[in-house]
Amino acid sequence: MLNLRLPNLRYDRIYWVLFLVIITVILIGAITRKRNSYPTSTEVNVVALANGEKLISEGDVRQALLRAFGNDLENTEIATLDVERMERVMEEDPFVEDAETYVDQNNILHVDIRQRAPMLRILDQNGGNYYLDDKGIKMPPSTNFTARVLVATGNIAPYTPEFMQKKRNTLKDLVTITKAILKDDFLADNIQQVHVNNAGEFILVPLVGDQKIILGNARRLDNKFDRLKTFYKKAMPYVGWQQYRSINLKYNGQVVCKR
Repeated sequence: MLNLRLPNLRYDRIYWVLFLVIITVILIGAITRKRNSYPTSTEVNVVALANGEKLISEGDVRQALLRAFGNDLENTEIATLDVERMERVMEEDPFVEDAETYVDQNNILHVDIRQRAPMLRILDQNGGNYYLDDKGIKMPPSTNFTARVLVATGNIAPYTPEFMQKKRNTLKDLVTITKAILKDDFLADNIQQVHVNNAGEFILVPLVGDQKIILGNARRLDNKFDRLKTFYKKAMPYVGWQQYRSINLKYNGQVVCKR
């Protein structure tokens, strides 16, 4: 009589392997169905700037994607949606600093846009009309809103992409001056314009009064602005805002005024 011994099977291991196989099949099927499905809708979210403005609208975003991809995104299979290319397309827009696109579990295509924030508007004597952000990136005027920012006018060097790397450049100096003004609440509330005259001097135009504030060059700005604030706070309340035609800060340690 033959004595056959059956192998000692570990049924718990078999059940575990079968469970993993079933789960894998279910996941592959779900992924396949999702990839072969279509977005149920497209939700575009443009994050407003700090002042509530939107220089690019949700409609602008949809039109840009339509031009780039040639068809309505809701009629495109999720498997063929190139979300990375969508992000690149939107980040080529001068008003867009960052774009994120993704499809959620409900097959809704999300396009989230963070805008580039204008810091300074350039209106130069050669007809240039554009914005700069704090990194010196150029933006055209928006058809949706006019950003309420400091304005620079006059004899300004033409824009070039590498102007921030130049040693001496009026555009670079304007960015430096604007940053110095905006970091001080008093100056930010009282200065509305920077003009560059034909001698390359920077002249500030205040919101109140008709006087010119002559900075000269863009060096020693902290010292110049400290003198200006001291003069405004201590002298102006007594002599009045309309007494002087110019306030000159060019000379170290002095505030020279002309009536």
